[in-house]
Amino acid sequence: MIGLEDRQALAKDIEAAHGAGARLRLACSTAGIDQRTLQRWKVQEGLSRGDGRPQAVRPAPSHALSPVEREQLLAVANEPRFAAVPPARMVPMLADEGVYLASESSIARVLRANGQSVHRGRAKAPKAGRPPTTHIATAVRQVWCWDMTYLPASVLGCWFHLYLILDLYSRKIVGWEVHDSDHSDHAVHLVRRTALAEGIAALADKPVLHGDNGSTLKATTVLAMLNWLGVKPSYSRPRVSDDNAYAESLFRTAKYRPEFPSKGFADLAAARAWAQGFVRWYNVEHRHSGIGYVSPAQRHAGEDHAILAARHALYTKARAQNPARWSGNTRNWTPTGAVTLNPERDSVVAAHVGATLIQPLAA
Repeated sequence: MIGLEDRQALAKDIEAAHGAGARLRLACSTAGIDQRTLQRWKVQEGLSRGDGRPQAVRPAPSHALSPVEREQLLAVANEPRFAAVPPARMVPMLADEGVYLASESSIARVLRANGQSVHRGRAKAPKAGRPPTTHIATAVRQVWCWDMTYLPASVLGCWFHLYLILDLYSRKIVGWEVHDSDHSDHAVHLVRRTALAEGIAALADKPVLHGDNGSTLKATTVLAMLNWLGVKPSYSRPRVSDDNAYAESLFRTAKYRPEFPSKGFADLAAARAWAQGFVRWYNVEHRHSGIGYVSPAQRHAGEDHAILAARHALYTKARAQNPARWSGNTRNWTPTGAVTLNPERDSVVAAHVGATLIQPLAA
């Protein structure tokens, strides 16, 4: 490909030769180009804007990251705390510290240019689904999701059982327990302890508790406890595994953490110790992509609006200092609003946002 300066020099020499009496075709052939190429340059602004093909070599823009800025960005990205963190989470974490290095896309480009942008993890590509609508949460303590998953033991064929209750609006794990057996008494104890910790008795409108159709979660003792607490149960459709998507996604996050033992847990104490560490990391340290990259504990406490406003102010300041690096608006730091248990149209969500009772929305 011929650069813009070389094009202009060739066109100038050819025009000079043609003006001196040389034939245009022979002048172009002597310069090493075809006559039609020169005509195309003139018609398609090739002499003023250069080569328009995607693979053309172009000069670096004046507002591009300098080599020093790229080295600084790589040094930060290679810190131990960012070893398993993608650019989408690096940016909010740095923004909370009052640090702006570059946009998320710029960080991704620098990492990709240095061979550090590769797929990590053992997960397969997700499959798209369209489960039905069940509940809409506009605040904390309105909709809970719970489920049980198996934790492998180091002895083949043995399992531990992890029970979790998740607040749909904040994504905070509000209750959890690990046992060596799957029994309805464990579920009863968990929901009673969680209701006490969350102060459900003082609420006028009790939350909805959504789970799957497992026998443990539908046991008579569990239903009796939910009725005594005033919590309305909700269940997934039979033989549909993705009606409780938030709980399933949480279990996926848990089992693909680097700390999750690949050879199983040695005993019940080890499983509980891991679960305790995971719950603390998930609630306090994890920047959740579904709630604006704030932690579930921050959203549960109502701190997400102030944090996102501070990030927006930081980005506005960074844009004012170097506006050439911003082709449009800054990153969207708008707080997440109502949350649906399963995807639904915006019109349906808006119709329920103003509702004062959440329990009538149960399916």
